[in-house]
Amino acid sequence: VQLQASGGGLVQAGASLRLSCAASGRTFSSYAVGWFRQAPGKEREFVSTIGWIGSITKYSDSVKGRFTISRDNAKNTVYLQMNSLKPEDTAVYYCATKPGPSDSRHYNYDYWGQGTLVTVSS
Repeated sequence: VQLQASGGGLVQAGASLRLSCAASGRTFSSYAVGWFRQAPGKEREFVSTIGWIGSITKYSDSVKGRFTISRDNAKNTVYLQMNSLKPEDTAVYYCATKPGPSDSRHYNYDYWGQGTLVTVSS
């Protein structure tokens, strides 16, 4: 299984970005996908997750109302639309997959992408 995260970049506070997570080598539609992030010197933290059907989504309190996760199983891709970005959103964003239901615990995910850097300037 390979996951390719993309879409990161340098933006100003208040801007938007859309991250993509493209998967290959797995029946993507049968797995939950999560987004996590890790800022320098900090632990990896949960951002959002989506179930295999796509109707069940979860968000961390810090991004709720600003970020939206979605998936296109036909394209084997999950998206993270990030609006109203803040400097504290600066981190490397990782996508990961797991069998079964969506989950906010990173240790339950078995395959990870390489990460994409998001930098939000004030």
